[in-house]
Amino acid sequence: MTKKLLLGVEAIGQGAIDGGISGVYAYPGTPSTEITEYIQGNKLAVSRNIHREWSANEKTALESALGMSYAGKRAIVCMKHVGLNVAADPFMNAAMTGINGGLIIAVADDPSMHSSQNEQDSRYYGKFAMIPVLEPSNQQEAYEMTRTGFDLSEKLGTPVLLRITTRLAHSRAGVIPVHSATVENNLKLPSDPLQFILLPAFARKRYQTLLDKQVDFERFSDESPFNGIIEGADHSLGIICCGIALNYLLENFPDGSPYPILKITQYPLSSKMVKKFEKLVDKLLIIEEGYPIVEEQLKGFFDYGKPVSGKLDGTLPRSGELNPDIIAKALHLKSASCNAIPPLVANRPPALCKGCGHNDLFLALDEVMSDYGDGHVFSDIGCYTLGVLPPYHSGNTCVDMGSSITMAKGAADAGLFPAIAVIGDSTFTHSGMTGLLDAVNEKSNILIMIGDNESTSMTGGQDSAAFGRIESICKGAGVGSEHIHVIGALPKNHEKLVSLIRHEIDYQGVSIIIPRRECVQKAARRISERKKENSGLNVL
Repeated sequence: MTKKLLLGVEAIGQGAIDGGISGVYAYPGTPSTEITEYIQGNKLAVSRNIHREWSANEKTALESALGMSYAGKRAIVCMKHVGLNVAADPFMNAAMTGINGGLIIAVADDPSMHSSQNEQDSRYYGKFAMIPVLEPSNQQEAYEMTRTGFDLSEKLGTPVLLRITTRLAHSRAGVIPVHSATVENNLKLPSDPLQFILLPAFARKRYQTLLDKQVDFERFSDESPFNGIIEGADHSLGIICCGIALNYLLENFPDGSPYPILKITQYPLSSKMVKKFEKLVDKLLIIEEGYPIVEEQLKGFFDYGKPVSGKLDGTLPRSGELNPDIIAKALHLKSASCNAIPPLVANRPPALCKGCGHNDLFLALDEVMSDYGDGHVFSDIGCYTLGVLPPYHSGNTCVDMGSSITMAKGAADAGLFPAIAVIGDSTFTHSGMTGLLDAVNEKSNILIMIGDNESTSMTGGQDSAAFGRIESICKGAGVGSEHIHVIGALPKNHEKLVSLIRHEIDYQGVSIIIPRRECVQKAARRISERKKENSGLNVL
């Protein structure tokens, strides 16, 4: 077998292809984006015509994947942790409908909030929905769990949540794939015509079915080849490691841990397995990336108490990302590495790219808002979020995808004037359109500035669902044509944009300004590809 050097997200993409998927559905979000991009560029995926287009948001992605599963085919849907909030409605209900073709929901969590608003732990969503959760500890397991996860999904008749974190997603390791990919499923409708109908009378039965399956879910965890005990000679301490946390521990013990380890990478947590391990040791240390979900569950497993330490008692920090040094400190060891930042290294805050059109948007907006003072601009999720930082300070909120429009509306409802929303093109079609409809229906006195760089730029320049249709969407929602303005986001248009902002602030209703300029990074790639084509080189 040929070993491939893959990122964790690429290993998942390869595992999905080798597992026989007929479609991948996703909205780009770091650190999950490259799963879909890997599949999009894979020769077998292209030759099989596997569905691999981006969705408008995570909810539509999951619903589309569920539709493919309904038709008997295998599908994977990919998102980051906060994207699962967007997809929570179909996620919870898919646990009740179950599946027809294998369905994996791959979610990438972001401890330390490298590029996110929070540190939420998606394992809680798995427990909330009462479905199996897989949490690989390395890239090979990420591949194997994805490839075999579709079999698990079909055996148990349920979606499977695959949870990774940033460090596994974006680190490389050798992965040995199988020789040949699984053949795709044939088209096959559900044997039970009522399975996917969640009217109350049917949903009650589906919910009971889900409850009845919990015994099987736990049995499969107990028998999982991905879970197990790693022997150690010193039984004064037993260490329970979840997912990638195993690597942080073993980096402190290159010759093997002296303490027994219970490796947990498949959930629901097996009480049988944990009780067996607990009897072997004098006390327990729980190491898990994210929230103390396993640590909390252990308190209900034991009839008599052995000391349990972890995040709840302060042995390990509750916030931020774990690393080998943190584990070494918890075990009173000398650190295996040195992660301290040398004093000569200065932090460099993120900034807009040179030549970014958002720069022109913020310069014009700042000039106008100097007449009104701070506290009037509601920002959103995207490259333009950097406008809240120096040198612009052009924003006072950034909460979740699409919230700029609805928060501006609510502030206007409260009497704030002016109330201005700044949102990007992709975020607008992701979850800003419904807020626009609310504002139009209530004739809210807000100005919405849609920074259109013609791509989903913050995650790498993926195609935006908004491309070429923002104006028509705004008109369709009921915004008057005379209050929808498109202007080139260029220095030469500065005075014109300033005048336009001032004019629309004075309008008593919903108005739209669309400063438009192609993302400079996307433009550079386009020009480079064109040069290669003109020179006769193949463009991969």
